[in-house]
Amino acid sequence: MANKVENVTANTKRAKFSTNTLVKISVLGVIAFALMFLDTPIWFAPGFLKLDISGIPALLGSFAMGPTTGVWIELIKNVLNIAVEGTTTGGIGELTNFLIGSVFAYTCGYIYEKNKTFKNAVLSLVIGVLIMTTFATLNNYFIMFPLYAKVFGLDLENLIAMGSKVNGLVVDYKTLMLYAVVPFNLLKGTIVSVITLLVYKKVSPILHR
Repeated sequence: MANKVENVTANTKRAKFSTNTLVKISVLGVIAFALMFLDTPIWFAPGFLKLDISGIPALLGSFAMGPTTGVWIELIKNVLNIAVEGTTTGGIGELTNFLIGSVFAYTCGYIYEKNKTFKNAVLSLVIGVLIMTTFATLNNYFIMFPLYAKVFGLDLENLIAMGSKVNGLVVDYKTLMLYAVVPFNLLKGTIVSVITLLVYKKVSPILHR
């Protein structure tokens, strides 16, 4: 009888924990979606690359509840964006945002989970920014930019021209990646990381309830 009571209690706690976690993920996903509206173009990158800080909730979730949480938050954010705003990129922009954001959040959360100290949080963010930038560059070079050009009937030269217009260092496809995509992701990752470090201690008690 005692064992049955213990099992029921344990199952109840797991259910509550699961529901509680789902609520937090959902709230962070909605916040991330709202932050997508606070985007801005960058002077050295073509107009379709806009900087936003919507990755912060995913990082907070990954730090507080594990790396997979960040992936779910990124998914909710982009699904909401398509559902509410629609898409001007045939879903390619949202897919790219989801993949790059997920790589960033999961990497940082995975490293931080091993040793939850401030020093390791900083290390996880530095490594996360580097891995995210590498992934974003390769993904855009081989898949997303060619796919975007194909879907909209453009030539890659059109994308290069958009980059050259704002950045004199962009003269071909490789330099578009090197002097626009790479610094864009490094800057975005750094800004998101710094803000996350500043706010995590303040919101972590709420996320750990």
